[in-house]
Amino acid sequence: MGTKAAKAIERTGEADLDDRPPAKPHPRGACPALAAPMPTGDGLLVRLRPAGGALTLSQFSALARSAAEHGNGIVEITARGSLQIRGLRAETVRRLAADIDAAGITVPDGPAIEISPLHGIDPEETDDPAALEKTLRSKFGELLASPRLAPKLSLIIDGGGAFGLSALSADIRIVAQPGAQWLVAINGDGETALPVATGAAEAAISAVGEVLDLLAVGQSRRARDIDPALLRRRFPAMDAIRSRQLHRAKVPLSGLHRLKDGRHVLGMRPEFGQMRASDLTALLDDAKARGATAIRLAPGRGFFFTGFPADAAPALQITASQHGFSVHPGEKSEYVAACAGAGACGSAFYETRALGRRLMAAAPVLFDGSLTVHLSGCSKGCAHARPALTLTGSADGFGLILNGLASDLPDERIAGGAIDFAIERLARSIEDNRRAGESAAACLTRLGATSVSKAPRQE
Repeated sequence: MGTKAAKAIERTGEADLDDRPPAKPHPRGACPALAAPMPTGDGLLVRLRPAGGALTLSQFSALARSAAEHGNGIVEITARGSLQIRGLRAETVRRLAADIDAAGITVPDGPAIEISPLHGIDPEETDDPAALEKTLRSKFGELLASPRLAPKLSLIIDGGGAFGLSALSADIRIVAQPGAQWLVAINGDGETALPVATGAAEAAISAVGEVLDLLAVGQSRRARDIDPALLRRRFPAMDAIRSRQLHRAKVPLSGLHRLKDGRHVLGMRPEFGQMRASDLTALLDDAKARGATAIRLAPGRGFFFTGFPADAAPALQITASQHGFSVHPGEKSEYVAACAGAGACGSAFYETRALGRRLMAAAPVLFDGSLTVHLSGCSKGCAHARPALTLTGSADGFGLILNGLASDLPDERIAGGAIDFAIERLARSIEDNRRAGESAAACLTRLGATSVSKAPRQE
């Protein structure tokens, strides 16, 4: 996509976008970029991450208008902080790309490189991840764009600061360390990734190049596939840095946050990560009128407003709430990971967001913040890649998994028409058996799968 998004869907030399052949649909399981949108239940879907995860309010408004004009008006923010536009057709993907170019939005080529959301404006930042990203793309641009790399290859540059990226897993992690040093680790999150190299920016960049070379040996390879012996031959000093600590997230996304230099940012989430373009446009118009200048996309399906006076935050939060955004930490929807669901995804067997709203109303005990409720329309589990209290859709109804992935064998199978009753019974089982001060997650763990799975069947 580069500096001109329309380049991503070029197939011939015609000057008129509408005369070009349609963009080739992307196979499921790969990242649906503009060059290869993915077919879903509501049309084509494209995913994009603007350079640095940053947009001006005017750029975000232009993107929302384009989503309404060329798609079905639904815009999503993913768990990793990328944008998705739904309901497109082959011919309208080109028009969306042209609108992105006209708005001055840069979408770099190759895999998304996720960097700290408040890079450059957080005074607690250890080092500047944006500068390192720019150098990486400049030095390894051709390799990063190579089809030899896996379609879902993930890279993270964590500069530290108030909002870290330690919760995100990645093939390659580059994490700022004190003293202008960077740590390079592979295959994991901030706690589980394996460190392979440490040093100044130049050394870290060289190490990333070595890892990319290893990953490019065979198509669709990931960091977990690298031969450990080969890895140690490339990085003979890696065992000596195994115990180095990576940055951890410090504060929740939602709410008003005062930075150490006195500036403020306001974090919020669209409900379940999905918003209508009309709601987004109304929010952006109000934010602009109140002095906000830009947004920063963030992991956790949300974003920050920047550049506004702190006394404007309460009114902006009211507007956001009126348009379906969560603006305070701890709101129930924060603990729900819901995929697009039936009607939006051709693989889904139930409407995930509708069920999520019913669950929040009927079973509040599940939303004390101790666990994630994963609503997956099918067994692929696109919305959440970690163990959770999971409801997986199937042709026969639902699979209830107390602490696992959508693809795991269910602890209990529930007929479609009995799901509301089953969840109410599960919640009541927690309420009846929970000890003083015990969280919902701890109660489920203590009771165990055998006893808890009986709750949905009790009369």
